[in-house]
Amino acid sequence: MKTLSLTLVLAAAAFGQANIARGKYIVESVANCQFCHTPRDQQGNPDRGRWLMGGPLQIRPAYPAEWAVTAPRIAGNPPGTDAEFIRLLTTGIGHNGLPPKAPMPQFRMTREDAEAVLAYLKSLRP
Repeated sequence: MKTLSLTLVLAAAAFGQANIARGKYIVESVANCQFCHTPRDQQGNPDRGRWLMGGPLQIRPAYPAEWAVTAPRIAGNPPGTDAEFIRLLTTGIGHNGLPPKAPMPQFRMTREDAEAVLAYLKSLRP
C-alpha cells in the first residue's frame, strides 16, 4: 500500500512539474506576457530580476485609445481569485465583468492551458 501511495505522489509531482513547464512555455513563448508585465533594464531588455512583476507599459497606442498605463504583477499570485484569472484567460472577461484594457489581449485559452499558466505564475516567487 505504501508503494502505491508513493507512486501516486510521484505521479502527481511529475504532472505538476509538466504543467508548470507547459505554463512557462505559454507565458514566455506564445502569449509573451513578459513584454508588458516585466519592467525593463537600462538597455530596454526585460529585467530577469523583476520577471513578471508588473510596471509601466513600454508601448503606447498609435491612435487615441483607452490603454492601460501599467501592467499588474502576475508573478506569484496573479490579481483576483484563481477562478477569476482562469475566466480571464478562457473568456477574455476580467474580474469586473469587462474585457481588460488594451494592450492586454482577450485570450481564449483552453481551460488546461489557462490552468498551466496559473500554475507557472504561482510557481514564481515575487
